[in-house]
Amino acid sequence: MLVSSVACGHCADAEIVLERACAEGLVDLEVVDAESDRGAALLAQYRPAMFPLVLLDGEFFSAGRLPRGPLARVLGVPRARI
Repeated sequence: MLVSSVACGHCADAEIVLERACAEGLVDLEVVDAESDRGAALLAQYRPAMFPLVLLDGEFFSAGRLPRGPLARVLGVPRARI
């Protein structure tokens, strides 16, 4: 899950990377607007210091710039695929 904010460069980058991973069947992607009720609830729960907030399997993965190396390790694929 990607909790994203408008005009957030890191959010746009994370969405591109996660959409590609989703197309390869590596993740299920749901994009949630930070200003929606659900987004606000997730922000209150996880309190990220930066956008985007990324959850994998319902657990906190990252906030801010998406760390591609750790994402590749979690997904069990070479970094070049991310």
